[in-house]
Formats: sequence, C-alpha cells, structure tokens
Amino acid sequence: MLSPKSRFERINGMEVHFTEWGNPQKPTVVCWHGLTRNGRDFDILARHLARDYHVLCPDTIGRGWSQWSSSPEKDYCFENYSKLAIELLDCLGIEQVRWIGTSMGGAIGMRIAGTPLHQHRITHLVLNDIGAGASDNTVLDIEGIKRIISYVGTPPQFNTFTELKNYYKTIYAAFGLSNEQEWIDFTQYSCRRRDGGGISPDYDPNIALQFQHTEDLNLWNHWEAIQSKVLLIRGEISDVLPLDVAVKMEKKQNCQMVTIPKLGHAPALNTEEQISIIENFLR
Repeated sequence: MLSPKSRFERINGMEVHFTEWGNPQKPTVVCWHGLTRNGRDFDILARHLARDYHVLCPDTIGRGWSQWSSSPEKDYCFENYSKLAIELLDCLGIEQVRWIGTSMGGAIGMRIAGTPLHQHRITHLVLNDIGAGASDNTVLDIEGIKRIISYVGTPPQFNTFTELKNYYKTIYAAFGLSNEQEWIDFTQYSCRRRDGGGISPDYDPNIALQFQHTEDLNLWNHWEAIQSKVLLIRGEISDVLPLDVAVKMEKKQNCQMVTIPKLGHAPALNTEEQISIIENFLR
C-alpha cells in the first residue's frame, strides 16, 4: 500500500506542511482541503491517484501541521492562501498542475486559475462542492455559509477521542464516509490535545477572521476568466453550492458538472465511483 511522505517548506515566512504521494517525475496533482480541514482528507483519493501522478496535499496555514499565523486578520484569506500555493509550487519547481479543491480548496483553485498572471498553472480544475458565490451576489445568504460561520470560530473541546469522533460524525455526516475506520482516520488526522488535557479539532480558531474578507466569497470575476478544464462536483443536498449557482456555472463552455446522490457538503471523494469520475476527468 502506498504511503505518503510528510514534508515541510518555509513559504513567505510561514512553515507549510504537506503530504507527498507518488513519483515526482510524473504530472502533479494538488489536492487542497476545506476551511477547517487538512490535507489528510485526501488520503484515499491520493493513494489511488499516486499510481499515475505525483500528488501533493498541503495543510493550509492555521490547519493541521502547518504554522499558525501571528497576524490572522491579515493572513487568513484567499489572496494569501493563493500566494502561498503559488510559492509552494515555485519552491518545488512545479510549473503546471491538475488541481482538486474541496470547498475552500476549490475557491483557492478558482482564484489562481482565474488570475491572468497564473492562469497557465492549472490545466484541470476539480471543484468539490463550491461555487463562485450566490447567483445574485448575496453570498452571506447561502445557508451553508451561515452554518459554517456559526461554529468555525469556537471549536469544541472533548474529554475523549471517541467524543470528538462522534461530534465529527454529526457535523460532517454529509461527507459520506463509509465505515468506522474512515471515521477513526478522519478524527485521528484532525485532532489535538489542549493544555488541560481535552481534545479538539486541529485548527486555529482565528481562521474565522477570514469571513471579514467578504471579497473572498464572490469569485464570479475569477470564474469568468478561467481557461482550465473544469469539473464541478455537487452534493445533491448541498447547502453550500445551491443548485441555481451550479447551473449558472455549468453554462461555462469548459465546465462539466456531476451530482453525487444523497450527499451534501462536501463529498469525501472516497468511493470507487467518485474516484473514477475524477480519474477520467484528469486524463
């Protein structure tokens, strides 16, 4: 079984952690996670892709094993995350990638692929349950965004690993993790002990300050500028990617959309069917 290599690079003064899968001589796929998550969310997908690709799964600053910011109000925003991603690729000598982004990771991919200076860096863009904003630009009225804002700044603390796992099963039920071992792995790779001995999610609560950057939530200008091939994946019951937004995005000539039945925000990309959809698109 393929296993990842854990690496750290100092990017723009911040230490960034990422897992690396497969042969660096093969084409590169970047898998970028959602708002409160980290790169280990892609372990199942990356293990499959590593047969044909060099796969990188970074932890955004403030998450996982990457450094927390001492200036969170400035650093926790899509503009800075995009700069970090480009600098990481430059540091590794990688010119072009296929990009798979779940939620926030997809938004970062949109921003890069929709910026003229960096358009050429992403050839294939997979957006996992994330849109360019509300169809009428009232982004904060999207129910899923309001739901996320309600909890992200106050991560809970529990006495046991099992209590945290059960909490994750509740708030991430729509991901579609398929068995108990996947939930154990999911929790193991996204928890930390606190000073008092409790256990909690492994992200900096200050990442909630990102929502002060309201421009992060409207990416339509970037969307219109994207020249990459785009695969838009939507969970059938998603409250973050409304159907009207997805339909509007699908009208773009280089975009195709796939709906994952019975799942919400965001499909875990962990089943043979979901992995096959991605593999066929990346080819």
